[in-house]
Amino acid sequence: MNEVPSLSLHVPEPAVRPGGQPDFSNVKIAKAGAVPRPEVDVAPEEIRDLAYSIIRVLNRDGEAVGPWAGLLSDEELLTGLRNMMKLRAFDARMLMAQRQGKTSFYMQHLGEEAVSSAFRKALNKGDMNFPTYRQAGLLIADDYPMVEMMNQIYSNEADPLRGRQLPIMYSSKDHGFFTISGNLATQYVQAVGWAMASAIKNDSKIAAAWIGDGSTAESDFHSALVFASTYKAPVILNIVNNQWAISTFQGIARGGSGTFAARGLGFGIPALRVDGNDYLAVYAVAKWAAERARRNLGPTLIEYVTYRVGAHSTSDDPSAYRPKTESEAWPLGDPVLRLKKHLIVRGAWSEERHAQAEAEILDEVIEAQKQAESHGTLHAGGKPSVRDIFEGVYAEMPPHIRRQRQKAGY
Repeated sequence: MNEVPSLSLHVPEPAVRPGGQPDFSNVKIAKAGAVPRPEVDVAPEEIRDLAYSIIRVLNRDGEAVGPWAGLLSDEELLTGLRNMMKLRAFDARMLMAQRQGKTSFYMQHLGEEAVSSAFRKALNKGDMNFPTYRQAGLLIADDYPMVEMMNQIYSNEADPLRGRQLPIMYSSKDHGFFTISGNLATQYVQAVGWAMASAIKNDSKIAAAWIGDGSTAESDFHSALVFASTYKAPVILNIVNNQWAISTFQGIARGGSGTFAARGLGFGIPALRVDGNDYLAVYAVAKWAAERARRNLGPTLIEYVTYRVGAHSTSDDPSAYRPKTESEAWPLGDPVLRLKKHLIVRGAWSEERHAQAEAEILDEVIEAQKQAESHGTLHAGGKPSVRDIFEGVYAEMPPHIRRQRQKAGY
């Protein structure tokens, strides 16, 4: 009688542990301009390879090459550069403010500025993003006032959400920025439902869902893909792969699919991977996916291959889990420096003008900070009224809430 072999459980192991040498050998980087640009109405099964490659436009010399290039003017690229620089300066000032005790909490975007800044420019007014906590570039690129963002970060008397939300969990219907949820992955199913409602109403607006690499392990991620693929919802399903999930190790979240983009293939959804540190590539892929959604061709899943340079949040110490020199080894570079180099190569920018722009942007951010701090900070100055706790919850305030408000003296 043949002996039945015993089973063993496979548990993925990280490629590198703290103290080890940085290793990005698993990031297979395609040559800039080498990945083809399919027609918008292509069948998903015809572009399976795009879920395993990386779409890039900028080459090592700062030139824009290949079929995904040529969509943005110099003026549009300069706007994109300034938006990324503004987000980076904003981050630096708010991180400093948190260290000074002016706010309780902050989350940086360092290294990921191109993803949200470029994506926003591919959308139309009225389209709705369902973001995570690291897509403030969607607001910056849509000219949402920095003072309003800071007021919320400081939880002061001018906080647009009246103290009802965490400091960096913004909300703005006018700017297509749905209220952020602290529960991971909930926004994915919300985005698909919103997109389905838009289609049911025969509207022209599309939705964009955002999620981090680790959160794809949540069941909401898979539920969203089921509904998006079944009903061909006009939605763009974004996965920001910044190499460092705070909750679920990549090897577990990704499983055996090889890439996060490949998760979409089993649902019949066209899936693409893009260099998330290449502003031009991000815009081109987002524009392609947006056109597909507007033409009623259904969802697109996009994986942005980028790198989180900073800590997960001000409550995190990344030195406990990654090598100190890792960011220097990241092969796709800095999104701000890469776009700057491209514009210099084109003769539309220079080192001198860049230095001047940095100074101008910093002055703009500091002025916004002064205005916000005049309304108060976490431990000083004006605060939202206690009355706001009771407002905006019910269309008609029920008696027990009215009694509570009266008891509180409002």
